[in-house]
Amino acid sequence: MAYKIDRVDVWAGSVKDRPGGAAAVLDALAKAGASLEFVIGRRDKKGSGILFLAPLKGPAQIKAAKALGLSKAESLCSLRLDGPDKSGLGAQLTCAVAEAGINMRGISGAAIGRKSVFYFAFDSRADATKARQAIKKALKIK
Repeated sequence: MAYKIDRVDVWAGSVKDRPGGAAAVLDALAKAGASLEFVIGRRDKKGSGILFLAPLKGPAQIKAAKALGLSKAESLCSLRLDGPDKSGLGAQLTCAVAEAGINMRGISGAAIGRKSVFYFAFDSRADATKARQAIKKALKIK
């Protein structure tokens, strides 16, 4: 399995900080046909939380997301990397980005079995493009 790195649109929005707050949003998106690969939720402030998720595809999913108060997170540019897991991969990736002089806005990653998936967030498309090149070079991706 080779590494694959792509730009991805992340959607975000507020949810009520109560039992079922996130469930209501995820259920509505599932009913609209969404098959989410990425979900991060956290309390933003007392009584309110925030969800970040990806991907949303097609008019039905976009319409459902907007009806739920979600919007494309225009203030962050994200990359998704997936491929084989190996010891030290996170360090290798973050060092490549740091050595390119790019500050990450956020990172999340997981490994299941022999596969890994990372999501990187940057403040600008230029930073994301530069980071993509640095990651590709570090992993020897053509």
